[in-house]
Amino acid sequence: MLRVSDLREKEIVNILDGRRIGFIGDLDVDVQEGRIRALIVLGQGKLLGLFGRDDNVYIAWDKIVKIGLDVILVDMPSLETPCLEDELS
Repeated sequence: MLRVSDLREKEIVNILDGRRIGFIGDLDVDVQEGRIRALIVLGQGKLLGLFGRDDNVYIAWDKIVKIGLDVILVDMPSLETPCLEDELS
């Protein structure tokens, strides 16, 4: 069994370029179907958070390749245009 608290401790890594995306900040859950739609990596704070944050990165559940002991491997072709919440529908 895997708990949300376990997921939040795993770093997300893109297998296409080896880039470390970050850690899970939130989940997008479809309560009607009872499934997780996406992992949400919160944007990095700019200058100690005084100047806002970068955009959040939404990783659709079907982009997950493997959930390992320490990392979650994802197949994200482009992080320059992160998946937005509207695209998950």
